[in-house]
Amino acid sequence: MKIDGACHCGEIRFEAEIDPRRVVICHCTDCQAMSGAPYRVNVPVRAEDFTLTGEPKRYVKPGSSGAAIMTTFCGTCGSPIYSQQAGDERYLNVRLGGVTQRAQLAPQLQGLCDSAMPWSFDIRDVPIARRKA
Repeated sequence: MKIDGACHCGEIRFEAEIDPRRVVICHCTDCQAMSGAPYRVNVPVRAEDFTLTGEPKRYVKPGSSGAAIMTTFCGTCGSPIYSQQAGDERYLNVRLGGVTQRAQLAPQLQGLCDSAMPWSFDIRDVPIARRKA
């Protein structure tokens, strides 16, 4: 499936060819802290199937496996773009929040669930806020 997207301010843009069956929710503590949310949704992409316009900022830190993970984000608005294992340029994980087609990309798998917020698996009973007209 062909996808495209951008950071919030539009300074960074991308296109990719993905397999929608590989969309994954990550519950690791790094994804929680860096997204400001209880989990992050990613889709893996072969680097050869990814094009980027603009120059993202990069941040490298050891992941839970001990391998260095490079995370990219827009230096202007801070939107996360993708991450990849440092030294392995074959694949990257695109952050679903910036993907135009994100509503069509339902997660197919969850990972690192030991770090998950216990309430994150079922929020059906949380009331929906209604905007006043």
